[in-house]
Amino acid sequence: MLLKEIKNIYHLELDPLFPQEEVDSFFYLVIDHYLGLERFVLAMQPNLVVSKNNEEPLFYALSQLKQERPIQYILGKAHFCDLEFGVDENVLIPRPETEELVYWILNVVQQGTRQEGLKILDIGTGSGCIAISLAKNLPNAKVYALDISKKALQIAQQNAVDNEVDIVFLEADILSMEGFKDKFDVIVSNPPYVRELEKKEMKNNVLEHEPGLALFVSDGDPLIFYKKITLFALNHLKTGGMLFFEINQYLGEEMKQLLEAGNFSEIELRKDMYGNDRMLKAVLNPNG
Repeated sequence: MLLKEIKNIYHLELDPLFPQEEVDSFFYLVIDHYLGLERFVLAMQPNLVVSKNNEEPLFYALSQLKQERPIQYILGKAHFCDLEFGVDENVLIPRPETEELVYWILNVVQQGTRQEGLKILDIGTGSGCIAISLAKNLPNAKVYALDISKKALQIAQQNAVDNEVDIVFLEADILSMEGFKDKFDVIVSNPPYVRELEKKEMKNNVLEHEPGLALFVSDGDPLIFYKKITLFALNHLKTGGMLFFEINQYLGEEMKQLLEAGNFSEIELRKDMYGNDRMLKAVLNPNG
């Protein structure tokens, strides 16, 4: 079959579900992944023929996309901070807003006076995208990554190997974690923060495929993870250490109040590229 005919089938099947530009993106990602073809191939070879064997993965991917399975899970990879991460349904797909959080941390740390011996903890690491990106850009730092999910940690460990960084991985539930003695210069977390009431705003590709364990909290106590992590940070940040959060866009002021009620100062709330309150930074006071 001609490659351009397969592209037309993608649009015929997927345009009712997705914007045309997104369908184009799916198609080019798929032919790059399975056939090693770049996106301009049809301009250069408009009559390129795809063999029957090579057609199969393209139509498999199409069948998955029709079920609104995310393209990252179909291909088994996602890109984040110029790195590639293996992903499946056991971990969240890394998102651009989280990249902004990582770049903020890097900017603050790299402007600091001390990078040698820096200790960083990522709580709820998932695919490891935050921890690994920080370790890749801060080679002198010691990075720890914690998650409750054994399967997520297996993926994160492989991602660390693939991206050639050393991370200390910890399997633990931050809500019931006790007896931990290490202290850190930076603690970062992108914990579950989507309230049940917000499910109606979400697309099926997220609701049906991404892990609810990493996404949702009850409407009754939506800051449950932030409260616990803030308390943990009070005991496990070094004096002057920094706490970074990705947050629910609707709960920015509540988050600021939570940190102000603790022993934190220099609290800064930042918007993401879409104009939503998304990131917080706070510093542990010297008498903490």
